[in-house]
Amino acid sequence: MNRRELLKCIAAATGTAMIGGSTLLAAGCARTETELDKSFTSQDVILLDEVAETIIPRTDTPGAKDAEVGAHMTVMVNNTYTPEEQEIFHRGIPQIDVASQNEFGRDFLQLTPEQRHAVVTKLDREAREYNLNHEDPHYFTMIKQLTLFSFFTSKVGGTEVLRYVAIPGHFDGCMPYEEGDRAWAT
Repeated sequence: MNRRELLKCIAAATGTAMIGGSTLLAAGCARTETELDKSFTSQDVILLDEVAETIIPRTDTPGAKDAEVGAHMTVMVNNTYTPEEQEIFHRGIPQIDVASQNEFGRDFLQLTPEQRHAVVTKLDREAREYNLNHEDPHYFTMIKQLTLFSFFTSKVGGTEVLRYVAIPGHFDGCMPYEEGDRAWAT
């Protein structure tokens, strides 16, 4: 699966285009250091890991925590999101515990796996409805997209969950080429 296909799948799974997707496809970003001064706490990373693990749990294959998705999300937010998107993401992190408190009277990290699943399902539904009527993205859409992107582009997701062939097929130094054929990526 190439990066463009992954972005299409993520858009289909979340009901909206990949937030920060244009930056992911571009060579770089022209933001200054002062625009990237939002920091994540270690508790934020732990919470993001647990939410991601609820979305992609460990089964007979690795889960999101195995790929250290929470830490990767922080890098992606700081390097690919606009300052406005970063603000939405940062404001959203505490909302996970608010939703957990409203539903079960406890913070997300104190919930059982079944309760976490219920909270994540409710947030996903809320995000889909929100995204239909608003220009700015819902924070949970951002979290879900980054979970999927971070996991499936990680070494764990790419080699232990997806099919992976370092060098597909055999080397043929003289493959026939017709004008207009697409080139090989691998």
